[in-house]
Amino acid sequence: MANARDIMTTEVVSVEPQTSLQDFSALLEKSGYSVLPVVNPDKTLYGIISATDLVESDRPLHIPTVISIFDWVLYLESEKNFSEQVKKICAQTVGEICTRDVVTCGPDTSESAVTRDVVTCGPDTSESAVAELMVKHKVHLIPVVEGGILSGVIGRLDIVRSMGGRPESGADA
Repeated sequence: MANARDIMTTEVVSVEPQTSLQDFSALLEKSGYSVLPVVNPDKTLYGIISATDLVESDRPLHIPTVISIFDWVLYLESEKNFSEQVKKICAQTVGEICTRDVVTCGPDTSESAVTRDVVTCGPDTSESAVAELMVKHKVHLIPVVEGGILSGVIGRLDIVRSMGGRPESGADA
């Protein structure tokens, strides 16, 4: 069975945290991709950013509902969510809005540890495990990280291409 190293795309289009949102938008349009890894100058994975992140940064700000009792102000919604919305709306660079919680998933990683936003895999992760990660976490791109360095990415099309190279089930060997 194939592993991530066999099916990953190694010529990765990526952005750095200090890339402006305008440059990121232009790169999405030029490349045709909708999700890109964000890497530091030393090629370590910083996070991941998508066209959805860009669209969300342009939406109207939702003012939280509060109740005022005497001198107290009680928020009926999370102050943290409001703070994150303000940060995204005010963002000027990719690093300010990209998803940064990175958890590496590999053959030795327990399922319970896979709870963060950016799901990565190692080069020796099996193709079926990568496909399972994509489905479970509803992502279209999995960065392949080795020693903290981005070595490639696996998109859904990479999985589909790999499936096309397999013999059909039940075919004579």
